[in-house]
Amino acid sequence: MIKIRNETEKDYKIVEEITRKAFYNIYVPGCVEHYLVHIMRQHKDFIPELDFVMEFDGRVIGNIMYTQARLAGEDGMEKKILTFGPISVLPEYQRKGFGKKLMEYSFAQAEALEYDAIVIFGSPANYVSCGFRSCKRYNVCTEDGKYPAAMLVKELVLHTLEDRKWVYYGSPVMEFCQEEAQRYDDALEKMEKKYLPSQEEFYIMSHSFLIS
Repeated sequence: MIKIRNETEKDYKIVEEITRKAFYNIYVPGCVEHYLVHIMRQHKDFIPELDFVMEFDGRVIGNIMYTQARLAGEDGMEKKILTFGPISVLPEYQRKGFGKKLMEYSFAQAEALEYDAIVIFGSPANYVSCGFRSCKRYNVCTEDGKYPAAMLVKELVLHTLEDRKWVYYGSPVMEFCQEEAQRYDDALEKMEKKYLPSQEEFYIMSHSFLIS
């Protein structure tokens, strides 16, 4: 009933539609994640081998996409790592374990490609059950030396991040133009933009930091 496979070109429009439906009004009125999907595939940091869709009863219901990122140690050591996102599941299939299955499958494939760590930004409630922990526990910070509550780390290879302080550098593809993203959304089938409580929750989480 469940099949996970690499995305193909015929999936592109479907995946963007799934992403739009999954994220619309969750973090802000409307969303931009489907635009990120649209531009990510052409970026140098995009990893096609880790671009997956999930089918349920022959229908594509979810997807996950990865890009390269890096960690820099205080001693000058650098490590290529991964970040993923968006990860999307159609709203009617959410909270049923499909997203977790998709993530766990992708983790195994990432490890097979000899990646040993993943850093993401997201709500801890959605990811700790898949092995993600606070960035503070691994001494991984942002360029300004802060430890965002929403920055989460998973070791694919145990102890790979021990004994160093690391600075996280994401892919430039994540720094896209918000105005272009809005224009892209405006050209699609209209969806109603709403203000929801989840947007305030996101604001609080995205502006929270851990201290020693």
